[in-house]
Amino acid sequence: MTYIWQVSVIGSLAGVLGTGLGGLLIALFGKPHRTVLGFLLAFSGGIMLTVVCRDLLPEALALGNPFSTLAGLCGGIAAMFALNHVVPHIHPNSQESRAFLRIGLLIGVGIAMHNFPEGLAIGAGYAASDSLGLGLAIALALHNIPEGMAMAGPLIAGKVAPLWTALWTAAAGLPMGLGAFAGALFGEVSTAWLSAALGAAGGAMLYLVFHELLPQSHTLNRPATTYYGAVTGIIVGFLL
Repeated sequence: MTYIWQVSVIGSLAGVLGTGLGGLLIALFGKPHRTVLGFLLAFSGGIMLTVVCRDLLPEALALGNPFSTLAGLCGGIAAMFALNHVVPHIHPNSQESRAFLRIGLLIGVGIAMHNFPEGLAIGAGYAASDSLGLGLAIALALHNIPEGMAMAGPLIAGKVAPLWTALWTAAAGLPMGLGAFAGALFGEVSTAWLSAALGAAGGAMLYLVFHELLPQSHTLNRPATTYYGAVTGIIVGFLL
């Protein structure tokens, strides 16, 4: 049982340090001007698009099949649609900072959905061999950096203090530890289930990008700001 707890701690660190570092990088810039806010939101959207298209969906297809991936994708979109109607919807023209705070928290939910199945992969990797599990943990920690950046942009726009921004983004990585615990405990994880779970995380992120981030960015400034922010986010996402 001690071994399982060690794997859980490693999984938690991979999630927390990855997203926390990404959040810290954005938080260090402080509270930005309105033009920068629009750029940051689009930048966050660009990073999330890269994560979905370069990592989540290809990994989901590799683990399962088009049906399991599509089922998860639709489920993730439906879940965020429902959550969007549960969380009070505040438009920027009324209470702007609260609107951005809401977006940042919704992104955190999407990241948490993503981190749990990846934690399962870490736990299952350790069940196979220590070297495989550790390699997965390191790779996923690096992979989480742009996700933390994506969450931190709206939080900073919502006037959340830099320290709290870093802490909230770090907290979004905690489900990876829960996933690592479950993966190490059960050893074998259904690849079809992992495929659907990753597809759901991808659907949740796509919903946030096209329903929240890019539209909000567009209302803050000129369309060119949204364009350059999104393209920059995509480039940074690929580089990281």
